[in-house]
Amino acid sequence: MPKETINQSIHRISYLKKGDLFLQFGKPCVDIGMLQKGIMRGFVYDIDGNEITTHFYHEKDMIIGSYIPKTNAAMSVEALEDCELSIANYSRVMENVNKDKEITEIITQQFQKLNNQLQSRLVALLNLNSVEKYERFLKEYPSLLNRIPHYYIASYLGITPTQLSRARKQFIDKCK
Repeated sequence: MPKETINQSIHRISYLKKGDLFLQFGKPCVDIGMLQKGIMRGFVYDIDGNEITTHFYHEKDMIIGSYIPKTNAAMSVEALEDCELSIANYSRVMENVNKDKEITEIITQQFQKLNNQLQSRLVALLNLNSVEKYERFLKEYPSLLNRIPHYYIASYLGITPTQLSRARKQFIDKCK
């Protein structure tokens, strides 16, 4: 029987129901998760108390609330479907970075992926019109369109649901 790796030994499987929170804004980031099944979203509240979707997570995405363990989460993360996660103590994972090749590769790859997604979203919010934002969303998250409510997509894109509806129509017309 193969010996269990450090990475395998520090993880446990956890299940969240639709609507459950994995992380809560302002609470310490104790756990780090790898989404095995389901969809989750990161969100914050604006000054008026409106939810703003900041990120979508799907299968094989790492879920963290901060790049530094034990610091307060910068957002809340909610299950949009029933989810299965592989969860580990964040500090324990980071203690093994640069000591365990498998953990180091996973963390490096996932941090780079998160950074690229954040940069892409920032560029889209600042420089693209609603149709271009929608096109970019479809390219970056092709499997999510029919799995999440459109008002979350609109929030993520920084537009209203009405603007999203118009952008979708313009996109469809453009593709004909």
